[in-house]
Amino acid sequence: MKAPIFELQDMNGEIYSLEDDLGNNVVLTFWTSWCPDSGRDLPKKEQLFQSMDHDKVKMITINVVGRERNAQEGIDYANKFLTQPILFDKGTEIYDAYNCQGVPTTVLINRNGEIVKQFGDQAQFLEIVEAIGSKLV
Repeated sequence: MKAPIFELQDMNGEIYSLEDDLGNNVVLTFWTSWCPDSGRDLPKKEQLFQSMDHDKVKMITINVVGRERNAQEGIDYANKFLTQPILFDKGTEIYDAYNCQGVPTTVLINRNGEIVKQFGDQAQFLEIVEAIGSKLV
């Protein structure tokens, strides 16, 4: 299945377009600041991001603003804990376009712009890393 193309604003107010990353492997993570599962997942993804070869795999997080208590909480969390690219969903528009059922949701998109694997909120981090290695790299 082709990944839905989207444009979202990042932390600096710049517009990111997934279309610009077609031809690259992309790992998207949808998250919220209040979610305990996101709180367990994001620090591990941050460590992976720090050690990842960014020429092989792009890692991008999307704060699901429409599921936050207030938008500032997502911004505060991102500023405190994340260095990887952070985008802000328009409510739940992109979250819904990817048929997410909870947070965190991790989506692996290959160089052809196809979703090769999607993980829900109960996925084990090791499962995600193994899939990145076998399906993207």
